[in-house]
Amino acid sequence: MAIRTVVWGENIHENTNEIVRGIYPEGMHTAIANALNSDPAISATTATLQEPEHGLSEARLAETDVLTWWGHKDHGAVSDVVVERVARRVWEGMGLLVLHSGHFSKIFKRLMGTPCALKWREAGERERLWTINPRHPIAAGIGEHFELENEEMYGEQFSVPEPLETVFISWFQGGEVFRSGLTWRRGAGNIFYFRPGHETYPTYHDATVQKVLINGVKWAYNPQGALTAITDAPNVPVEKALEPIIERGPKLHQAGEAGYR
Repeated sequence: MAIRTVVWGENIHENTNEIVRGIYPEGMHTAIANALNSDPAISATTATLQEPEHGLSEARLAETDVLTWWGHKDHGAVSDVVVERVARRVWEGMGLLVLHSGHFSKIFKRLMGTPCALKWREAGERERLWTINPRHPIAAGIGEHFELENEEMYGEQFSVPEPLETVFISWFQGGEVFRSGLTWRRGAGNIFYFRPGHETYPTYHDATVQKVLINGVKWAYNPQGALTAITDAPNVPVEKALEPIIERGPKLHQAGEAGYR
């Protein structure tokens, strides 16, 4: 069965900015989904901020293997309820790809537990991405380096937790460098952050970028299914202890009572 992927897009700039609309007339989310659907192993659909529950209902997320996330102008408009819903699915094993300015999204900051801040400059600079982990599945079929003629600069320090792996590092014309392809695991879920994707440049039409996204979805996919018990905190009765024990001392909870959260 194909990897069920939802491509989430904020979908604001495409409707308010003529430059962005000209590059992505059907929306950035559609361009990304079309690229993913070029691989028969992936079945991608889209969701946007403007839809009820931002297109991410409980039922839809339950049937999602990998979620990609792009946001920029209005991270704050994303419902906290939806953020917690997505976080739980990641903990259960749903893969997550966070793209470009999604570093400031609520869901990324929720899962990282850090500010996720960085330096930036919007000057249409050349970006050269170096593949520093060529044996990683996300780098499959990617050369030693590739270039994007125009991109927004992101520079270190990128205030995220130490990654599980670093796949790409970027150099920009102005001299800055940035860790542009990073992975983490949260609970049972795989997370990949990929830096390129400023909306005023045709980054998601680039064949190499599309290949990285396809590889990222395949890497993030967890074929073992959802680990739904990961957020449970069961009160184990004395009589079910693996070794015989005698209950002693005072306690706060009655048998079977849920713990405090």
